Amino acid sequence: MLHGVLAAALTPLRNEGEALDEEAFGPLVAFLVDGGVDGVLALGTTGEGIMLSVEERTRAAELFLQARPSGFDVAVHCGAQTTADTSRLAAHAAQAGADAVAVIAPPYYAFDADALYEHFLAAARACSPLPFYVYEFSARSGYAVPPNVVRRLRDAAPNLAGLKVSDSPMDAVRPYLLDGLDVFVGQEPLALEALAAGGAGCVSGLATAFPEVVAELVHERSEAAHAILSELRAATSALPFIAALKVIAAERGVPVRADVRRPARTLTPPERDAALAALRRALVAD
Repeated sequence: MLHGVLAAALTPLRNEGEALDEEAFGPLVAFLVDGGVDGVLALGTTGEGIMLSVEERTRAAELFLQARPSGFDVAVHCGAQTTADTSRLAAHAAQAGADAVAVIAPPYYAFDADALYEHFLAAARACSPLPFYVYEFSARSGYAVPPNVVRRLRDAAPNLAGLKVSDSPMDAVRPYLLDGLDVFVGQEPLALEALAAGGAGCVSGLATAFPEVVAELVHERSEAAHAILSELRAATSALPFIAALKVIAAERGVPVRADVRRPARTLTPPERDAALAALRRALVAD
């Protein structure tokens, strides 16, 4: 079972974002381990997973798994546009030795409750008995997973362990705080409130560039870390988020290139300056 704080990891890319940068996975994982997080969620929103081919995603999952040290969790996001691809990715993650699988609702079409239930159930069964997490993020899928779908899934899928809920504000998270399920929030400014309400931890995009600050927030319930991360979330959300985190991680010594998968774009010079200014403010505050 996942616990504590997981970094929603960047995916290292090269060739203007058209290929995996395989040599950078190990140093990225080492940076996150040194930063004190408990694991990673690979190939999620911050990891550009939905932008990669199935073959790229399976290879990237293997690279994260090869780089992990003992006791460091690697959960793999396997959500895709179709149930077939989602189930294929989930089965691969289980076979490759992942610690958990997470799946977002398929984007673009607003599927109804019955369709979503069958989709998630197929994915959970594909990776069973590996712990399975529903990834709720209405801003990315385009609609919310009805909480009753999760309740039905809890009764039908013994390996359903919980959810990652990246919605905001906290009132959007509360319906998913269901008995017997661990809930990890994705918005760092909500982490302390969510933990107090019974949440299990945080799966954080900012943790891929600021692991020590998010680890302090979750492990120590730090108000100081909360203030830093609230400012960082506001600053980086005003920029192309993934590109900004790659620039910041590189500035911190991680050999991650600025490359992102098109149609995502890299930062303009003023945006790069803003990202590095946010980094400097965070380091001074910390």
